[in-house]
Amino acid sequence: MLDFSLILGTVGRVNELEIILSSLQAQTYQNFELIVVDQNSDDRLVPILARYKDKFPILHLRSEKGLSKAKNLGLKQSTRTIVGFPDDNCKYPSDLLERVANFFACHPDVDGLTGRSVDENGNDSNGRYDTKPGPTNKFNLWKRVIAYNVFLRARAIEGIWFDEKLGPGAGTAWGAADETDYLLRILGRGASLHYDPDLIVIHADPLKELVQYHRSTMYRVYSYGRGMSHVLKKHDFPLWFRAKWILRALGGMTLFGAMLRFVEAAYYWNAFKGRLREFLK
Repeated sequence: MLDFSLILGTVGRVNELEIILSSLQAQTYQNFELIVVDQNSDDRLVPILARYKDKFPILHLRSEKGLSKAKNLGLKQSTRTIVGFPDDNCKYPSDLLERVANFFACHPDVDGLTGRSVDENGNDSNGRYDTKPGPTNKFNLWKRVIAYNVFLRARAIEGIWFDEKLGPGAGTAWGAADETDYLLRILGRGASLHYDPDLIVIHADPLKELVQYHRSTMYRVYSYGRGMSHVLKKHDFPLWFRAKWILRALGGMTLFGAMLRFVEAAYYWNAFKGRLREFLK
């Protein structure tokens, strides 16, 4: 019987957590545990978690800040056969876990399954994704992965930990690509990953919600760009591939600038600066 350990790192959010918790309660496949890794300095999550403690198993842990630290702590406490990493403001469609369980049951030799992120209207969010399903390799991985729509067999990731210098809250210049780095290391160990664009998790698109310039948001995008370029360099991708992702950000800036949508253009400008900075480092 396939079962799930869902590891959720969170800090600073309360009301948003209701979205993922209620969607877990609504799952048609209920054989899972939720491991909440709480990085708040207070007990703000205790009341909301208490409302769901009788709905499904919840393990409430505490850790220092850093999403990769949270995932590693959760992995150490994980007891189930499949591991997932929901975001603290995403929403699972009601049949998501059932579809994932059915996939793994029908494909015993596949070690991981990934899908897309979409907004409430069904449009891609947090990036653009490949439209074709199939096996995933180190080159097509970049358009086939979003952290909260990754599911992995526990047996395939034993002894592999997230790089705690990467990702949100890590306290370094590299604010993203922690899950990509993780999957690249799994692939390097010989694991097989499959991508299904019809496997969706609902998450708002931060770019579409960006209506005015925020310095903190732009710095975060800059750090995401540096994280991406750092991981590309870390895994010895060829220069042409690394340069392609820099030019993609430049293209986004140019497109939105031509449309006089200057906030979005600034978003891509900061992504471009981050990617280029790490590329030249």
